[in-house]
Amino acid sequence: MKLQKTAQGTIIEIVVKPNSKHFQVKTEGNELVVFCHEAPVKGKVNRELIKQLSKLFKRRVEIISGFTSRQKKVLIKDVSTEKVNEMLGKFQV
Repeated sequence: MKLQKTAQGTIIEIVVKPNSKHFQVKTEGNELVVFCHEAPVKGKVNRELIKQLSKLFKRRVEIISGFTSRQKKVLIKDVSTEKVNEMLGKFQV
């Protein structure tokens, strides 16, 4: 899983799978996969992704690239890469 430290926080690369039964975060191999409940229509998946990841990390979250793609880069504000790694360690498959 690719983590990149910036002045604003940490950037993570994720793969989004829409139309899942429920929201879920998993690491599969070297990828972070996020299963979203919403359909990929009119930004619904992006809104769900931001809302759920914000709850998970208890920080502001922004999508910085991949707005119309399943592969996205997400910025988690004001958090270190070590803390993100620690939080994501709970989702190992």
